[in-house]
Amino acid sequence: MKVKQIYLEFSRISSYLQSFALFFARLTIAYGFYQPAMNKWADINSVAEWFSSLGIPMPLLNAYMAATTEMTGVVLLTLGFLTRVISIPLIVVMIVAIVTVHLPNGFSAGDNGFEIPFYYMLFLLIFLSHGAGKFSLDEVIFNKKNQVA
Repeated sequence: MKVKQIYLEFSRISSYLQSFALFFARLTIAYGFYQPAMNKWADINSVAEWFSSLGIPMPLLNAYMAATTEMTGVVLLTLGFLTRVISIPLIVVMIVAIVTVHLPNGFSAGDNGFEIPFYYMLFLLIFLSHGAGKFSLDEVIFNKKNQVA
């Protein structure tokens, strides 16, 4: 019984790290989307040509959609605002990236495989299911304790 009590106390104490973990994870993933978004915006026509070569339909429209989704994700994840909502289109971007670019290269990131976009997708699923945490605008704006009845 002693092991169970120790584990439960450890779990209780470590749960205080949840919001810090979500905060730093959000910032890390936002940073990871920043450079790809900036690269897309720097030469959107080249991105559209690349998308076309990958067989992506309506390549210019999809280039704009991917760049906009990624840049919006950078802002919203950094602020922790509408975190659950923005996670969905970012997951879609990661699925498209995996299927169209990375999957043929296997899993390893060193071989341009799907490892990194898969990890991003997992983090985004965590944000979708757990939210942004206490250090976020979502907490300030949408927390029931902060709303007037």
